[in-house]
Amino acid sequence: MHPSGKYKYDAAKDSRPRRWWARMGINTATVVKVYHGYGHEGELQVFGHVLSRSPVTEGRTRYHLLGNIWALLRLFMVKPKPHAAVQLLWQDRTIHTQTAEDGFFHFQWKPEYPTPAGWHRVTVTHTQNGENIAEGTGEVYIPHRTQFGCISDIDDTFLISHSEHVFRKLKVLLTHNAASRRPFDGAVRHYQLLSHGHTVPPIPNPFFYVSSSEWNLYDYIREFSDTWRLPQGVYLLSQLKLFSQLLKTGRGKHHTKFTRIARILESYPHMPFVLLGDDTQQDPYIYEAIARHFPRRIISVYLRHLSDEKKPEVQAVVRSLEALGIACCYFRHSEEAIAHSRRMGLVAPLPASW
Repeated sequence: MHPSGKYKYDAAKDSRPRRWWARMGINTATVVKVYHGYGHEGELQVFGHVLSRSPVTEGRTRYHLLGNIWALLRLFMVKPKPHAAVQLLWQDRTIHTQTAEDGFFHFQWKPEYPTPAGWHRVTVTHTQNGENIAEGTGEVYIPHRTQFGCISDIDDTFLISHSEHVFRKLKVLLTHNAASRRPFDGAVRHYQLLSHGHTVPPIPNPFFYVSSSEWNLYDYIREFSDTWRLPQGVYLLSQLKLFSQLLKTGRGKHHTKFTRIARILESYPHMPFVLLGDDTQQDPYIYEAIARHFPRRIISVYLRHLSDEKKPEVQAVVRSLEALGIACCYFRHSEEAIAHSRRMGLVAPLPASW
């Protein structure tokens, strides 16, 4: 204690916890994470988190078991910053909002004048008492006018995850990294073909990846997608989880998935969509509800068959969708889905020489 009777500030003692966190690869400075947003000429939206504790982005990929385990665990050692003021500048106009209890922010605004199709950089700044505390950059996507768009699940749709079995899923997450995980054979090719169906590479059909996986895994999933050259797109994940909730990974509220898909369809009222999912969780039932809620907006539904136990129920959903005039493909192997897409005319037919 200081002779004056007041406690004296000990900078070395205060910095000690920061050094401990830093050695573990955890950043204790405030961070603004901005995810890919989306929109159209008349409305845009951007998402992100403000975190007062977050994992440090690694510059290299770990290829050993303990490294993989620790890299995954760090993704859940987060501390959200609730009620944090954030702002972004767009077309010389400042838009304001604040984070929710879990540190999540969502900007939704109408631009002053149209923005061309493509990817556009956006910067979000966290302010406090008029001072800039931290900022993060991301991109907002305005799709080109193409014949259709695609909305896809992630786990067990193209990324082998074992979602039905929580401990098997955790084992895969803990013992592999984003670069060593694998997609199902042929899945990437199917997605690339759909991306370029009836268009050219500079003007792809838009892809939206909507998953029950939590925002903690955003960079992990993005790294996997980039490694395997999946079509670039917008990722809409589920509520951030803390370390104590690790065993519940991938167990997001499925009704929010319906809401996220519905918002995409509402954003592009003149664009029909292809839906891609699997039978391990709720995709068949969510997609049927979407098809009924948005008649004549869904061209085709693709469901990967992994669960023999659920097969009779899913086949009933497929019949219901077909009764609505929606083409369905309930498949085990991606080559079946590709053949179906060719028959549907969604992707280019094979050359005659084949």
